Amino acid sequence: MQSKAATVDDYLAELPEDRKKAILALRKEVKKNLSKGFKEQMNYGMIGYVIPHSVYPDGYHCNPKDPLPFMNIASQKNFIAVYHMGIYADKRLLDWFTAEYAKLGIGKLDMGKSCIRFKKPENIPVKLIGALAGKMSMQQWIDMYESNFKR
Repeated sequence: MQSKAATVDDYLAELPEDRKKAILALRKEVKKNLSKGFKEQMNYGMIGYVIPHSVYPDGYHCNPKDPLPFMNIASQKNFIAVYHMGIYADKRLLDWFTAEYAKLGIGKLDMGKSCIRFKKPENIPVKLIGALAGKMSMQQWIDMYESNFKR
């Protein structure tokens, strides 16, 4: 469910209150923990945290006009999602995240390759998502991206 919102503020304004509260909490924690240099912007109809072209001119290999994506937060039809490219690319980071999530005892982790889904906003481990956001610097993500994805 991609939004047509042009700005993050527009995106937030269109959310229902229960979703908005959860997304705002996630956004605050992510921004607090992200390494310097990532830029917040609308990205693929979601709130995105990207490496801007000014830092990585090649952009994203799927569409070089897009900045290199790192992380997104989205209100989807049936859940709130956090997309984190680092857990898709780095098994050690994935293992750390799944182990930390299990320690919380909040139920089974609903996850795809880079997508973490939360059906109940009150079950989102906001602090853990913030910690995940801060586990990789911009340069670490660029290096991992270039070694794993860029041809």
